[in-house]
Amino acid sequence: MLKHRLIFGTLMTVLFAAVVLLDGWLDGSISKSVDDRPVQASLLCCLFAVLIVPGQFELSGMAKAKGLTIFKFPSIVFSIAVATTLYWPRLFDASIEAYLALVGVATMSGIFLRHYLAYRTNNVITNCGANFLSIFYLGFFACFALSLRIEYGVWPFLMFIAVVKLADIGAYTAGSLWGKHKFSPKISPGKTWEGMAGAVIFAIVSSVLFAVVFAIMSWQAAVVFGVAFAFIGQLGDLLESMLKRDARQKDSSSAVPGFGGVLDVIDSPLFASPFAYLFFTMICR
Repeated sequence: MLKHRLIFGTLMTVLFAAVVLLDGWLDGSISKSVDDRPVQASLLCCLFAVLIVPGQFELSGMAKAKGLTIFKFPSIVFSIAVATTLYWPRLFDASIEAYLALVGVATMSGIFLRHYLAYRTNNVITNCGANFLSIFYLGFFACFALSLRIEYGVWPFLMFIAVVKLADIGAYTAGSLWGKHKFSPKISPGKTWEGMAGAVIFAIVSSVLFAVVFAIMSWQAAVVFGVAFAFIGQLGDLLESMLKRDARQKDSSSAVPGFGGVLDVIDSPLFASPFAYLFFTMICR
């Protein structure tokens, strides 16, 4: 299990980094030969949209296990619309406030209408609540990750992703090898304080390396970033574990060998993205 997790984790990391770097080269973010485009992160927006699709299917499966219904098509569309909030107004030179108002109205009315067509007035609160939760979880959180990339560039974005995911790898590795003391036995029995120590070490090392090599922030700030996001990332993992435990599922699916589902891969950076956006806003402005 550890072997598969390390192999597929490394492959996914390399592939994701390649997409982000290609995206940065295409829009001029990291290339002196290409002028900075007024619209950034087009390729990354497409990747996020692709990941939201299986993410919604996995959330739908959890909801179904609890007797709830997530309407896949509208939830996918609205999740993508929310996630790309900063992209479309820049593409069409429109107001972000107007875009948010439009998406908000469309989401509320669209979900309620879809529910009425399927179930009339039965289970409105529970079903619509599940749909809004799925859109918030995948759309709202992802919006901050894309905003971080668009506003602060490729390297800060990659620093954030690397710190959170390497913390995951550090936690899993240390926990598998030396884990004895349970970190959160009621939510995720596999997590240990030894694993948490591994997460902190991996996060600090990767954070300081990115900060120094790419001149993103001081090494002192990078240490704070590493420690903070080792814990925040693990909280994101616990949040998804709560959903899985409620649905009585070990993994969100079996789509990714060694990890489970797409949600099992993206849960940590997804939850941590608003905190990362706030951190960079305070440090880099």
